[in-house]
Amino acid sequence: MGKDNKFKLQLAVMLIKTAEADKAKALITLELLSTHPAGIGDHSTDDFYKNAEEAVAMLADADDRLEAIQKYLM
Repeated sequence: MGKDNKFKLQLAVMLIKTAEADKAKALITLELLSTHPAGIGDHSTDDFYKNAEEAVAMLADADDRLEAIQKYLM
């Protein structure tokens, strides 16, 4: 494997791991919000909705990034 290909692979791996970590964070947030809504404590329903929307946006972004990495770097 050439030096350029090795760097490209290392870059892809780093980007994949970052996107997978964001995806895991989003999924755990959605899991907590959907199964343990009392966990929001004194927060308002607006906070609950905002957290849910942010988690879905993070999940969609992570999936989009993984798709782009696969398409353009792999």
